[in-house]
Amino acid sequence: MALLKTVEPKLFQTAIPYKPMGKYVHFLTIRITESYPLFQTDGELNKARVRAGVKDKTTISRLSMFKRKQSTPERLVGRELLRNYGLMTAEECEYNVNFAMDNPDCIIYGFAIGDSGSEKSKVVVDTAFSITAFDESHETFTLNAPYENGTMAAKGEKKSDGKLDGELGSVTARINQQDHILPQTFFPSIVTLKDPTEASFLYVFNNILRTRHYGAQTTRTGRVRNELIGVIFADGEITSNLRWTQAIYDKMQSNNSINSPEPLDEDDVISAAKSAIEELMADEFIVHTDFIGETFVPLLSEVKALTNSEAGIKSILQKADAEAKEYANKHISKKKSAAKAG
Repeated sequence: MALLKTVEPKLFQTAIPYKPMGKYVHFLTIRITESYPLFQTDGELNKARVRAGVKDKTTISRLSMFKRKQSTPERLVGRELLRNYGLMTAEECEYNVNFAMDNPDCIIYGFAIGDSGSEKSKVVVDTAFSITAFDESHETFTLNAPYENGTMAAKGEKKSDGKLDGELGSVTARINQQDHILPQTFFPSIVTLKDPTEASFLYVFNNILRTRHYGAQTTRTGRVRNELIGVIFADGEITSNLRWTQAIYDKMQSNNSINSPEPLDEDDVISAAKSAIEELMADEFIVHTDFIGETFVPLLSEVKALTNSEAGIKSILQKADAEAKEYANKHISKKKSAAKAG
């Protein structure tokens, strides 16, 4: 029984296929920072030097949000839900340690366990880039770790030479500097799901909507909101995150919506993002069905109605789990048997 009424069944696969069948769904997402997240490698914020726009050929540095910084938090949210509703246990499937190989997370997002088997991810995420330049999108903070008395000096703390800080009145060196991404920094990102079934579509959709923290130190900072502006069903891949970001920049520049150092207005970003993707899709050489703007509202409302109730979210997870186990029984078990025989 279909869970959605707003999407034609022909846009979905009836079961998860073993080989690529040329159906794609693209989730058009604007990731909006709402605190001071860290997307970094080796202690430095990730950035890339690229052209400002498609038309504007000025070269600027942009913040980068690598693909694993996006996909890992989203799949962990899905795994949390599967455990919450009794469809997976921590003992039978531990992330990056011991994959069960037969649940929605493993089949949809993929896994690799040495000689035991692997499954390629059906979710494709590429590096996302900030609309605004690096210099306008980050700030350097001095971090410290005060003692319980509220100061940077603690009486009685032993130093390496055996003397006490308190006796000498010295101050601890627990001070560090760290670049943080500013709030209201926007990262346009297209999340692609290959050969979606209705259940896998809803599973990935829900994970994107629910995920709230990205990047390092996710328990203390990294708050990010995902604003979905549409989904596109197609028989091929569409434009890149970088080109979409550059097209948005061109739109906002021409509308005088970029007024550094002021943060971008969210309504202006959303409007430019919709307009830019519609123009980019008009240049594509693929068959596609777009749910953008007004046509996306009924679909988003229907998905939210499903995911807002316990019965609704259970129906999504149970259907996704049944499909994953059916796929695993047909294909993963064969791989395991072949590996043992070899």
